[in-house]
Amino acid sequence: MSTRIEGAYEGALRAFQSPMLALLHKRHAPLVVTLLASVFTSVRPSVPVADAHTEIGDALEQLRAAGREALPVGSARELCRQWVDAGWLVRQADDADTEVYRLSAHAVGALDIASRAGGPRARVTHSRVRTLLDAVERLAQDADPDVLRRSARLNTEILRLKRELDRLDRTGVVETADEERLREDAENVLSLVRELPADFTRVAESIRALQREVVAALRQDERPTGDVLREYLDRAEHVLDATAEGRAFAGALRLVGDPERLEELSAQLDLVLRQPFATSLPQQQRDELANLSRQIEQGLDTVLTAQRTASRVITTQVRHHDPLRDRQVDDLLRDAMVELAGWMPTTRRNEPVRGLRRLPRAQVGPLRTTLDALRPQRAPAELAVWADDDDPATLAEARSWGGPRYAELRAHIEELTRRGGVVDLAAAFEAAPDELRRPADLVGLFEIADRWGLDEGDEVVEVVAVRPDGTRRRLAFAGVTTRVPQPGGGEDVDHPDAADPAQPDAADPDPRLPAREPADEGAPA
Repeated sequence: MSTRIEGAYEGALRAFQSPMLALLHKRHAPLVVTLLASVFTSVRPSVPVADAHTEIGDALEQLRAAGREALPVGSARELCRQWVDAGWLVRQADDADTEVYRLSAHAVGALDIASRAGGPRARVTHSRVRTLLDAVERLAQDADPDVLRRSARLNTEILRLKRELDRLDRTGVVETADEERLREDAENVLSLVRELPADFTRVAESIRALQREVVAALRQDERPTGDVLREYLDRAEHVLDATAEGRAFAGALRLVGDPERLEELSAQLDLVLRQPFATSLPQQQRDELANLSRQIEQGLDTVLTAQRTASRVITTQVRHHDPLRDRQVDDLLRDAMVELAGWMPTTRRNEPVRGLRRLPRAQVGPLRTTLDALRPQRAPAELAVWADDDDPATLAEARSWGGPRYAELRAHIEELTRRGGVVDLAAAFEAAPDELRRPADLVGLFEIADRWGLDEGDEVVEVVAVRPDGTRRRLAFAGVTTRVPQPGGGEDVDHPDAADPAQPDAADPDPRLPAREPADEGAPA
């Protein structure tokens, strides 16, 4: 007797240590249940982290303003962090890489228990008894291998359906149940539906647990790589079949995973809600019936998403598994935890942490600068012969890739204006011959015009520059005009020490400009 009692007591202790019952026995359990039930609903199973913090904070403020006492101290962010640590919330990233909160299977079960305890008490109704009897009958039929009994049951069912069909043809009247019976059937359906979210969440969490086990086993590197690859790739491929919950879900998926079956379910629910008795149901029950098919689809999507994520993570870990790197990362994390454990007791709250301004100098010993010659030294290989080695470049070709031709540009501008006046640099550049329309010549044109004074406009103009190899490039700049002084008009008053740029040889740079290196037109302008 004592052994049986001790075993039962140990089982009860383990049950009450689970996160589900721990939630219901906390000091602030009513508040936690209320907040979780108000934020996470059947139509919104996942909530972005920022939105959850805001909604929970607003709810706490409303309760405090209403005079509710014994509320927990702390912000909504701190409460959510505590709930994640307790196993009631799951923080993860969705398909859009947004961090969201989801209820764990323990939290869903706790909310279901609180809802049943606070709602109407379940009654022994015709609908519940019929559901039990139908389940027992289906179990007996599936377990009975006798062919004669199966044939007798089918013949009896056929005769019953045939008599019902004959009655409908003869009378044309459908015998419907009374409204009390229909309401009982609707409540029975809802009681079954309320168990689905916890089941789906439990399956998804079992898949995530399997994922963590596989990744941890890969990192331990205690078995040959070939065996690890063969076994864990197979488990990643059949991840649903590796757990009891996954196998049960796979069977349910074959039953309700058909889109046509879900559409038929939606049509049947719509038919039920359009009947007169549905108006007597509470609004919450009508909403639950209307969202039943969507709730099933969301549960299926949750489990399938967890399966795809587990398969992707396991496959990635197998492909990029590096035991040496994993050991190094583990050692670094362990050293960081040791340092933090020694640093935390010596600090105070909100004490700033001084960042590392520079890396410490590495203590490297002497390195060898020479190696033993294992082979005799050889002369370097001859340089490759280029196709254009026999065609040396001329001075004119080299000059064509050089800087601006100031003298020719000055002469070109004076030729356009003849006796002075205002000239548009873009138009002057477009009117120049191709040998004066290089990108470097456009820079030289700006330098010459700067001596005379630039007048910038608001309009953006474009010109086409021609490189020596014939390639063209479009250049854009703000429209600029300059006033060319009349010949002999003393345009160099502001620069008395400058000489006339038209006098030097064309190969020399303009002496009016400061000494400069020739522009390399080979680089992009």
